Amino acid sequence: MFGGYEYRYLFTLLTGFGLALLFTRLGWWLGLRWEIVARPGGRRQHQGVVSRLGGIGLVLGFYGALAYAQLAPIPTIDPLESRRFWGLVGGGLLMFALGLTDDRYDLPPWVQYLGYLLAAGVAIAALIILEQFNNPFTNTLLNLPAWLYIPLTLFWFTGMTVTVNWLDGLDGLAVGVTAIFAVILTLHMVRVEQYSVAPQAIALLGATLGFLVYNVPPARVHLGSNGALTLGYLLAALGLIAGARVATVLLVLWIPIMDVAWTIIDRLRHGVPPFLGDRRHLHFRLRDAGLSTRTIVTLYWGCSALFGTLALLISSRLYKLLALGGLGVLVLAVLCYLSRKE
Repeated sequence: MFGGYEYRYLFTLLTGFGLALLFTRLGWWLGLRWEIVARPGGRRQHQGVVSRLGGIGLVLGFYGALAYAQLAPIPTIDPLESRRFWGLVGGGLLMFALGLTDDRYDLPPWVQYLGYLLAAGVAIAALIILEQFNNPFTNTLLNLPAWLYIPLTLFWFTGMTVTVNWLDGLDGLAVGVTAIFAVILTLHMVRVEQYSVAPQAIALLGATLGFLVYNVPPARVHLGSNGALTLGYLLAALGLIAGARVATVLLVLWIPIMDVAWTIIDRLRHGVPPFLGDRRHLHFRLRDAGLSTRTIVTLYWGCSALFGTLALLISSRLYKLLALGGLGVLVLAVLCYLSRKE
């Protein structure tokens, strides 16, 4: 099933897991030492002072596992694969630096979004682009011109980054969903014989699992902007590197994506700046409605795993579109109910 590369995949996974497990403690210590911490109050209702530099461990775990995988790279017939690999590395590091700066100095939103666009520009330069679509109604391949795929790719990366960043509101939520995404993407890559790029998703899986040891409720360390922004970029990039699996990415992340759209519209309706942090997100609304953090996180993980599995099992693109529509209606109904109740 794994093309004879089972042991390479396993050691990549273990490298990411072990390094994240080790260096997340470093992030915990640095956050407390430099007082880059989250304190109870406002949107967050956790207990005690928690370091916000946990993303350091996750990022070091991911890049360490990538480095291990490159010691004996798997042969490929794609001449552009190396270019995309360095786009993944460079854009991710740029987002990590941006996130660290935000954790330390609390950057204004416009500076953050300029950083998102710059990282997306790195991806475009590396040809990690949203250039092709499969029409779900005619099952034909659509090739977009540059004047269309460039802004679409910028929107894709920015949207994924915002989605993951805003999802990081409860212990273990964003990282757990990312781990599920990495599993689904790894299985897809292996199934279509993308053996040489599968280690990129496996490295992400190992790093997220190692970090989750410290991040499951109640979390001992938080992801911080440094980790959340990096994860957002990696999700967007890997989804395109894996053959532009837009439908797969959307199915795994459809609930948080719908939540982002709803939250922006709801803030605008009430005259609130769209990027001002508050408790309008679905996970916060469910928490305020009385559900425990563990219950909410389990619900998110379960839905992501279910619809990610459907993306693997369903071959019809039309059925995938219908699944997105059905899940979207359900999420909107829940959001409307919770909003009216408030």
